[in-house]
Amino acid sequence: MARGISYLVVGILAGAALTGISHGVVQVATANGASGVPLFTEVFNKVRTNYAEKPDDDKLVRGAIDGMLASLDPHSTYFDPKALQDFQTSMKGEEFGGLGLEVMMDDGLVKVVSPIDDTPAARAGLLTGDMITRIDDTPVKGLTLKEAVDRMRGPAKSSVRLLVQRGSGKDAREFTIVREIIHVQSVRSHLEGGDIGYIRITQFNQEAYDGVRKAFDHFRSDPGEAKLKGYILDLRNNPGGLLNQAVEITNAFVDGGEIVSTRGRDADNRQTYSARSGVNLSQGKPVVVLINGGSASASEIVSGALQDLKRATLIGSRSFGKGSVQTILPLGEEGALKLTTARYFTPSGRSIQAKGIEPDIPVAENIPDDLKGKVSSLGEASLVGHLKNGTEEAKGSDAYVPPDKTKDTQLQAAINLLHGAKPEALKTAPATVTSQ
Repeated sequence: MARGISYLVVGILAGAALTGISHGVVQVATANGASGVPLFTEVFNKVRTNYAEKPDDDKLVRGAIDGMLASLDPHSTYFDPKALQDFQTSMKGEEFGGLGLEVMMDDGLVKVVSPIDDTPAARAGLLTGDMITRIDDTPVKGLTLKEAVDRMRGPAKSSVRLLVQRGSGKDAREFTIVREIIHVQSVRSHLEGGDIGYIRITQFNQEAYDGVRKAFDHFRSDPGEAKLKGYILDLRNNPGGLLNQAVEITNAFVDGGEIVSTRGRDADNRQTYSARSGVNLSQGKPVVVLINGGSASASEIVSGALQDLKRATLIGSRSFGKGSVQTILPLGEEGALKLTTARYFTPSGRSIQAKGIEPDIPVAENIPDDLKGKVSSLGEASLVGHLKNGTEEAKGSDAYVPPDKTKDTQLQAAINLLHGAKPEALKTAPATVTSQ
């Protein structure tokens, strides 16, 4: 799934709600005289009375809920209790048996948002933008996202076959992948060349800030902070996660200033998140942030804030463009809604919804010939039902990261910049993005 960037627990929203089924008739509580409610009630009751076989009432209700949310935007969805538990497990960084994929629904198919580093999916070669059309012998068309995810998850050491379409030519490939116990290590770090602190964040789960803090502790002790030229923060193919983690991690690089603001439907429904003094871990050393077409949501909050606050230089290609906030709205024992409740804005007031963030230094990766045209993320602007943002929307960019770091031109550009190279010498023409 493309993760929502907020994980807030708030009250129940006002609206139309099913209150019970008695004597074969659905009863609906309405809010503000919603004109479509009588029609829904009539259709529901006619289906229950006249369908060729006795339908399952719960299935009808949940189908109606799924359809209602699907009519809003690509990121609003209903979590039944099991799906909610799975979501919470992922956000907490707990273990589960699976493949290691971040996925979302796109035009009836399961789209790979990002394979998670060092998981069966990544090692098998699945790529951002791949469209999963079949799971074992079951076509994805007709499944909900939850049903598809449930089929991909399973006991460790069991296998699953995925039929995938890749690129504009919809080249078909079948992958047989053995499930493993997945523990998402959200932060990986090391010293690059002995004098650059490299931090990669794969998703903003509840362990992300702690991982960043531990990375800084390591850098300060070995080889010692005085020897460091600066830091590289790699957010490529990071689909997002929790809003509070994005704020805390941004604060690790700045001493003050606004980090992000959120604005809901009403003009006065605005919340601002600002940096706190005394928690900057980077001690003012230069910072380079790597982004690409797979950098979304919380990744864009961090990179947008550091760009606006003139705290970092962004290298790579245009980001995904997911500028909306999702909030978890509990439904008691029935699960929860993940509902789009606001848009977010960078410190300068930019909305990156369906536009993305342009890097300060555009650097294209050298994509192998067999993958050209097949590793592009068309971004938020390509998703059916996305929130509009004027007429200047932009469709994504390449989302390829070479497995061999010596061939990673974006990483090498970041290293060279911190070693004193001039920005003009690092720029390369962005690759053409083709439709998928």
